Amino acid sequence: MSRIVILGAAESGVGAAILAQKEGFEVFVSDMGRIKPEYKAQLDARGITWEEGRHTEALILNADEAIKSPGIPETAPMVAALRRKGVPVISEIEFAGRYTDARMICITGSNGKTTTTSLIYHLCRTAGLDVGLAGNIGHSLALQVAETPHENYVIELSSFQLDDMFDFRANVAVLLNITPDHLDRYDYKMQNYVDAKMRILRNQTAADTFIYWADDDHIGRELAKYDTASRILPFADVPGRGVAAYADGADFVLEQPAPFRMPCAELSLRGKHNLRNELAAAMAAKAIGLPDDVLRQGLSSFPGVEHRLERVATVGGVTYVNDSKATNVDACYYALEAMTTPVVLILGGKDKGNDYNEIRPLVEQKCRALVYLGVDNKKLHDFFDGIGLPVADTHSMADCVAACRRLAHEGDTVLLSPCCASFDLFRNMEDRGCQFKSLVHGMETSYSQHMQP
Repeated sequence: MSRIVILGAAESGVGAAILAQKEGFEVFVSDMGRIKPEYKAQLDARGITWEEGRHTEALILNADEAIKSPGIPETAPMVAALRRKGVPVISEIEFAGRYTDARMICITGSNGKTTTTSLIYHLCRTAGLDVGLAGNIGHSLALQVAETPHENYVIELSSFQLDDMFDFRANVAVLLNITPDHLDRYDYKMQNYVDAKMRILRNQTAADTFIYWADDDHIGRELAKYDTASRILPFADVPGRGVAAYADGADFVLEQPAPFRMPCAELSLRGKHNLRNELAAAMAAKAIGLPDDVLRQGLSSFPGVEHRLERVATVGGVTYVNDSKATNVDACYYALEAMTTPVVLILGGKDKGNDYNEIRPLVEQKCRALVYLGVDNKKLHDFFDGIGLPVADTHSMADCVAACRRLAHEGDTVLLSPCCASFDLFRNMEDRGCQFKSLVHGMETSYSQHMQP
């Protein structure tokens, strides 16, 4: 019996363990941190052996193959030890792909991938397809393949997941954009990060489709390096240059993979960046044959994604917007670009090698004040304080929201769009966004009670 060791016991690791056991492998799960009770319960219910708080070499280095959580870097000592011993290390997505012949619709990009993935899933559900949502969102692909298999999967893929995928094949691959992100995981070399994103093309055949944003600074140039047989469909903000889809201001237009048109005013999402997400999603939907009426219905009814330009409440004439998913500079740029009122901008967290020059003009143009939220805000002070805007230095969400309330004027927008990862003060970006929303809703309740006669 072959032995599979899984490093990391969260959603992807536990799902991989359950699938591995089902397929007849001897399975061992190891996590350097503490395993959540719900995941322990899943492992215990199936008699899968696990450990937490350590990696025991004797129980790991005897693996025939290892599956690692995407959050574990290549530099982790146990990963390096496995590599030295010649043990293959793969991702949960790679492993799950071996045990299903379902159609795979895969989305990656530095920004917009969660919105696009969720929208494609929404369109598939609207069409009545048997579809699962997996990858960075939804449930583990491996767990679904093991216990609730589907005919189609819509999968959000990070660069970390793509790094450890080798034979997996995307039937429809969407690459939205490549802008600096996670450079701390790629030796601060942009090309290394670009190479990771381009791996979504691996193994595509003439039966497959590759959709990408034509105006990206990297994708078109990189594409020339790849010998891919797939149907290649670029989209852009405007028509011309052979693009397959575009939005010309009034209309939302697909010419390929099949003709489609609807008024932009009927789309549910707003902002230039969301038009790009919607174009990519519509092209993917057409690539798998969804009809026009489903596309129109789905594109006009999509509710959006939590933590992505999510309007929380208006309190005392100030609108609070949760954009906690903006974990890089480019995402913050899109958020600021969409703002139409003066902004109190919340920045900060675990810096990933950010260059803030890209958003400086928008900060100068649109921001009334800046609120820094992080354990160490020195880099933000060094870069932004010279602009001359009022600033506040905070180290908890409660202090941050209180500072925003002091600095904002009636008619302003308080925008949580931090540019940074959340791990210095929060469990994850969802925790950061939920704390923000909870405090805003609490403020809303207090304000309403105060205003009652």
